[in-house]
Amino acid sequence: MNLAFPYAFDSRGRTAEVSRERHIRNLIEQVLFTAPGERVNLPTFGCGLGRLIFEPLSTELEATSQFLVQAALTEWLGSLIQVGEVHVEVRDAALHVTVSYLLRRSQELRSDSFVLPGGPS
Repeated sequence: MNLAFPYAFDSRGRTAEVSRERHIRNLIEQVLFTAPGERVNLPTFGCGLGRLIFEPLSTELEATSQFLVQAALTEWLGSLIQVGEVHVEVRDAALHVTVSYLLRRSQELRSDSFVLPGGPS
């Protein structure tokens, strides 16, 4: 069973399910936008990209963020995916991340984009 993220109910009032591919995409999103220390029982989970939104753009920041993403995805989802290319960019006070990866089970190549809006909370 692949639960929908965020958690929701379907039209029958049961826990909503998604396809395996969508589930893996949801897992990637959770790793990308969870800050280490945010999950009580998994204090090292995530890569904390949210804290990079207001950093000045530079090649060093891009390289660092790409390394963070690749390392975190490999650590937490390495049994499900093989991470290929990662592109991280800050545009209009939002963090745009594109991840290309191979689904290990089906050997399907996929590429997904994620956006974390910035700005005052």
